[in-house]
Amino acid sequence: MAFEQYIKGKKAVVFGLDNVLYPEKDYLLQVYYLFAEFISYTEQMDAKKILAFMTEEYTAYGEVNIFNKTAEKFNIPLKYSSNFILLHQTARLPLKLLLYQQLLSFLQELVLERVNIFLLVDGKPEMQINKIKQLEWHGLEQYLKVYFSEEFENKPSTKSLEFIINQHQLKKEEILIVGFKKEEEQFAALANVDFLSIANLL
Repeated sequence: MAFEQYIKGKKAVVFGLDNVLYPEKDYLLQVYYLFAEFISYTEQMDAKKILAFMTEEYTAYGEVNIFNKTAEKFNIPLKYSSNFILLHQTARLPLKLLLYQQLLSFLQELVLERVNIFLLVDGKPEMQINKIKQLEWHGLEQYLKVYFSEEFENKPSTKSLEFIINQHQLKKEEILIVGFKKEEEQFAALANVDFLSIANLL
């Protein structure tokens, strides 16, 4: 894929993380696997059935209330909700997280063209750092500059992006934001910065 059309005149590209650089489900389903194994060990329940239920629920409805639904289905004590939350932040995954192949190629092209690469990551920093550490970056990690939007004002506030612009002496027209959600497109519009949907790259 030719990326020149997207990065012409750009000095920096700002990426989100979940469902932008990699599919978030690859992380969450491994967390669910580890949780099911943990419950199997502590409560002598069937890990395969728990994992199958959680996978089906996630596929159909997403991650909202998935612990409560699973606890109700299998009569899992609610005290394990803290373990479930902690696993999201600290899980050592059985398998490395893999970048979308097209995004790997795009990142490699940015490095060759000496375009700055920023990650502006939503969500809890502890959990997101855990994901970043377990992504297979193919040596690209040395070119990344990582910021967490939670450390500024929540989006749609543009303070996080303004900080990056000032910190690295950039102009808005030199920046491209690559995102997944409609909210990220709105964020870019408020900041008066060009936006590229991940759908255009995949």
